[in-house]
Amino acid sequence: MPVKAVVWGENVHEQTNAAVRDLYPLGMHGTIAAALNQDKRIEATTATLQEPEHGLSDTRLAATDVLLWWGHAAHGEVKDEIVERVQKRVWEGMGLIVLHSGHYSKIFKRLMGTPCSLKWREAGERERVWAINRGHPIAQGIGECLEIGETEMYGEPFAVPEPLETVFISWYEGGEVFRSGLTYQRGAGKIFYFSPGHETYPIYHNEGVQQVLRNAVHWAHNPAPAWSGITSAPNVPTDKAKEKIVQKGLRLHADGEKGLS
Repeated sequence: MPVKAVVWGENVHEQTNAAVRDLYPLGMHGTIAAALNQDKRIEATTATLQEPEHGLSDTRLAATDVLLWWGHAAHGEVKDEIVERVQKRVWEGMGLIVLHSGHYSKIFKRLMGTPCSLKWREAGERERVWAINRGHPIAQGIGECLEIGETEMYGEPFAVPEPLETVFISWYEGGEVFRSGLTYQRGAGKIFYFSPGHETYPIYHNEGVQQVLRNAVHWAHNPAPAWSGITSAPNVPTDKAKEKIVQKGLRLHADGEKGLS
């Protein structure tokens, strides 16, 4: 079965900026989904901020293997209940790929537990994305680096937790460097952050960038059943212990009682 991917796009700049609309007539989300669908092992669809429940109902998320998230101008408009819903699915095992300005999204900041702040500059400068972990599945087919002709600079310090792996580091024409490809795991869910993707440049038309995204979808896919009980904290009565034990000492809770939140 193909990996079920959903590309979530804010879909704001495409509606309000003619240059972005010209670059991405399918929308950024539509362009990314089309690139993913070049791989027959991926089945990608889209969802946007403007749809009911932002296109991310419980039913749809339950059927999603990997969610890709692009946001920029409307992070604050994403409803907290949807953020909590996505977070729970990541804990259960859904993969999450956070793109470009999604570093400042509610969902990424919540999963990281840090400000996720960085330096930036919009000057159309050249970016070289170095694959410093050449053997990583996400870097396959990329070679030693990607060349992006025009981009927005993201610079260190990047206020995120230490990643599991650093796959890419970017160098910019102005001299800055940035950890542009980082992996994490939260609960049973794998997370990949990938920074290239500013809306006024044709970055998602770049074949190397598209290959990274396809690789990342496969890497983030967890084929195991959802860890549906990850948010519960069940009480295990003494008589249900794996080995026979005798109740000793004082106790605060009765058998089967809910814990304190």
